[in-house]
Amino acid sequence: MKTISIINLKGGVAKTITAINMAHILATVYSQRVLLIDNDKQGNTSKFFDLHSYDKPTIADLLVERDFDTHRAINPTLYSNLSVISANMNLLNANLKIILDVTRQQQTILKKALQQIESEYDYCIIDNAPDINISVINSLVAADEVIVPIKIDQFSFDGLDQLTEQFKDIREFNPSLNFKGCLITQYAKNKVNMQGSDYLNDGQKYPIFKTRINRTVKIDESTFAGEPIIKHARRCRAAKDYLDFVKEYLEK
Repeated sequence: MKTISIINLKGGVAKTITAINMAHILATVYSQRVLLIDNDKQGNTSKFFDLHSYDKPTIADLLVERDFDTHRAINPTLYSNLSVISANMNLLNANLKIILDVTRQQQTILKKALQQIESEYDYCIIDNAPDINISVINSLVAADEVIVPIKIDQFSFDGLDQLTEQFKDIREFNPSLNFKGCLITQYAKNKVNMQGSDYLNDGQKYPIFKTRINRTVKIDESTFAGEPIIKHARRCRAAKDYLDFVKEYLEK
């Protein structure tokens, strides 16, 4: 099982949209067995798949309870090959409990939990909060690769510098962590976006995916419909972009 952490310290850059659509395309187009983990207390990935609940075990239970059976937190979706571990506001308290528990290694809980089910999935994709808390650190320690969705603005560029510094610290626990690349999202063919895209590519400071996700209202519509973009509007530009992105990822 390959584990991919989707992260950016800045909100509003399409982390959740990217995680959902990448997972869905891998599962339905490429017939891969995919586990999608919601690692954000807001629970937007969970809500998207109508799995947001306080009655079932979530990522918070997995992180806090000792000897937790990971299977208990896994929920099927309407899509074949795609399952979800959900999140809710209990993750806020879970982060505090982990920090206060000094009797076990705090950074490797998720990694050990995923080892229980690694033969059952081809990919695990983790949708993270725009933060560096202990649950996000756990996702980076558990990950093989990191993908950073990025919107073209100065705040995103500043956050990228901070994030790469965090990767250096994480490699103390996960020396093989691979920064797979930045994915430009919400792209529009205007001067600012073209200059920003050229800056990222010409600087060669960070790995960049060639595919860019174009801005379209169909993405917003898909969140209300609760449908991945290739199901909601397969002919729209963003659907083609996400299909191209996953293809590039698999070939990279």
